[in-house]
Amino acid sequence: MKQDLIVILDLGSTQNTVIAREIRSLGVYSEIHPHDITVEELKAFDNVKGVILNGGENRIVDGKPVEIRDEIYGLGIPMISIDYPQSKCGAKLDELPDHAALKKFIFETCKAETNWNMKNFIADQVELIRQQVGERKVLLALSGGVDSSVVAAMLIKAIGKQLVCVHVNHGLMRKNESESVVKVFRDELHANLIYVDASERFLGKLENVVDPEQKRKIIGGEFIRVFEEEARKLEGIDFLGQGTIYPDIIESGTKTAKMVKSHHNVGGLPEDLKFELVEPLKQLFKDEVRACGVELGLPYEMVYRQPFPGPGLGVRCLGAITRDRLEAVRESDAILREEFAKAGLDKKVWQYFTIVPDFKSVGMKNNARVFEYMVIIRAINTIDAMTASVEKVDWDVLETITSRILSEVENVNRVCYDMSPKPPATIEFE
Repeated sequence: MKQDLIVILDLGSTQNTVIAREIRSLGVYSEIHPHDITVEELKAFDNVKGVILNGGENRIVDGKPVEIRDEIYGLGIPMISIDYPQSKCGAKLDELPDHAALKKFIFETCKAETNWNMKNFIADQVELIRQQVGERKVLLALSGGVDSSVVAAMLIKAIGKQLVCVHVNHGLMRKNESESVVKVFRDELHANLIYVDASERFLGKLENVVDPEQKRKIIGGEFIRVFEEEARKLEGIDFLGQGTIYPDIIESGTKTAKMVKSHHNVGGLPEDLKFELVEPLKQLFKDEVRACGVELGLPYEMVYRQPFPGPGLGVRCLGAITRDRLEAVRESDAILREEFAKAGLDKKVWQYFTIVPDFKSVGMKNNARVFEYMVIIRAINTIDAMTASVEKVDWDVLETITSRILSEVENVNRVCYDMSPKPPATIEFE
């Protein structure tokens, strides 16, 4: 069933995602597109019921106001403008619309129907995947995280055995994670899974690399190189499946907003990429990805698994990656996860992990002065990964975690707890 669509044109607002999520919560599908979308591109969405011209604080770029193309006004599609002085449509608002005003525009003005749900979304995506892929094959990086697992389930539903899953151990995984991925997907779910141990290759490429953006691009680029090498061993691989979701795209920058950070899905691909991308989740927020996974029949514990960045522990071993600090991150993270599970926090906290910075502090061990690293604990809650609050962990739990890290993890003499929400901080440190 073709879902009705409300298009939000980004004219400099920082609230695009707020409006999109509000519309979707009403049961109507909404997508955000750049202000300079063409008439032809807009007409290609044959189910557009309305357009929101969403201006805001970033509506001036390089000294010039961003504007939509004049011919968009002539399409006869219901429109409303928000904080957009140049608007030529009749309905104008200076503040975000409240719930009642938004409902009135969507259902009374646009005559949209409440047909946005995961069942319909999956049906649409399955059809689009089949049209795109045909009889050819798709190569998918299967980390075992939420996004890649849901993409795998979606692709299996759409094309079955045409999907080839590759799990790359880049040496930056959490403790025992690769072993778990192989066990679950190959042994239990019987996926067509190829396991590649490329840990030494990745660590070699990352040696002495300090800049986090460079690290992300190296990791993303090497991933693609590994896939290309695996593809050469197979026949008919023309597509690369990716778990890109909407927050990845937003944080990697838009035409009216600067980049927060690049994501390996959208910012680290080499220019000579030989695959066409298949990205069925790229318009979903994180909570919607989980809902999609449940609808696809994935196990609850897999769908609600803690998020893990594509570059893995590489962005939690701050600065240039060293093996001793990488091991400290891995071991401290395992302790944190174990103690959170004991305290029941694994089902309450959205994401929690440890970080080891690239500097040392003085301390005392065995009555002697030591100069060792610190471990920083981060535990946050969020709905869509666009904003996040800090979890108020019980003091006794933090003391237990601290005691274990200081006694069990080598080269560490200090433990800190990060109290920074997003914004101004981001979820990850790099």
